[in-house]
Amino acid sequence: MAPQREWLEHDFYKDLGVASDASAEEIKKAYRKLARELHPDANPGDSAAEERFKRVSEAHSVLSDAEKRKEYDETRAMFAGGRFRGGGNGFPGGFPGGGGTTYTTTGGADFNIGDLFGGGGDTAGGGFGDLFEGLFNRSGQRTSTASRPKRGNDLETETTLSFSDAALGTTVPLRVTSPSPCTTCHGSGAKPGTSPRVCPNCNGSGFVSRNQGAFGFSEPCQDCQGTGSRIDDPCTDCDGSGVKVRARTINVRIPAGVEDGQRIRLAGQGEAGRRGAPSGDLYVVVHVTPDKVFTRSGNDLKVQLPVSISELVLGATVSVPTLDGSVGVKIPANTTDGRTLRVRGRGVPKRSGGAGDLLVTVKVAVPTQLDDAAVEAMRAYAAAERAGGFDPRAGWGR
Repeated sequence: MAPQREWLEHDFYKDLGVASDASAEEIKKAYRKLARELHPDANPGDSAAEERFKRVSEAHSVLSDAEKRKEYDETRAMFAGGRFRGGGNGFPGGFPGGGGTTYTTTGGADFNIGDLFGGGGDTAGGGFGDLFEGLFNRSGQRTSTASRPKRGNDLETETTLSFSDAALGTTVPLRVTSPSPCTTCHGSGAKPGTSPRVCPNCNGSGFVSRNQGAFGFSEPCQDCQGTGSRIDDPCTDCDGSGVKVRARTINVRIPAGVEDGQRIRLAGQGEAGRRGAPSGDLYVVVHVTPDKVFTRSGNDLKVQLPVSISELVLGATVSVPTLDGSVGVKIPANTTDGRTLRVRGRGVPKRSGGAGDLLVTVKVAVPTQLDDAAVEAMRAYAAAERAGGFDPRAGWGR
């Protein structure tokens, strides 16, 4: 999750080109469109597109999560809605930079925004809790939240499977281009053979204390930017960030029985965390192409079986396809058109073991061309029906 200062500085709705009251589906649609347009594979060597791709991914990571979106909206509303008023310029469209600006609360008291976010440095403090904890903690001794590793953002990609692969399960290779741990420094940010050292100015806490009047304040250490460590010899491949955008291929195991639109979570395969922090997760949205023979109802497999009139009247055993071969289905004599026959255990595999059923619905196929012998036979059959007293419309109508 982005620090709250970043939330105030960036308008994620604007980044995605949606309104602040956009639905989850509208946010998803906007993200997918922009991700396709800005993807590094589609814009090789375009650093501006790459940076925009990161911004769009960050916006989607927050706004697609209901809890993160609620917290983001509440955070921005607190400042933009008038609870805090800027000294003459307010907060139009976002949050101004610079830690030296003084603001006035609705109660009339002044405070410096640098005291809230650590002096306007690039690394934010621990959010609003840091302000109040710093105000009433004269000693300034507390656990640094800024020095904690920042987990990477979650990512989302898509794949399309055949009906059979989705039902039976398969393994598909996915090519993902995203910020990943630097392979040279293994995510530490330090040149190979060296390692980050504890910041001597803050003793690894990420914060330093200062007194202002009757209060003690804690703010991010300027020497280490609130991380608690310093890199004397940065990795030249990633400029000390521990992260580099690269393309990689992931073999994804799709479990049996996955349905269209289902999301599969791959833990730790998302965007890399900064300077060795854990990576986010990768979510794979599965799209399933329709099959010309089968449909599904949960774990049951459904098929419509064409049959002749004689097979329904006299009965027959007919070969019916399944996901892994075929099975003989017995049609009892005098079966009515549209009846569904159930074959146990020949449907879609279940995650708990076993499989659903195969549901076979019989449907009469009427011949469009008959030779003379067949026509005479049908006339004889119709005469036998009438002689036997069979009336297909008996009791029907008014």
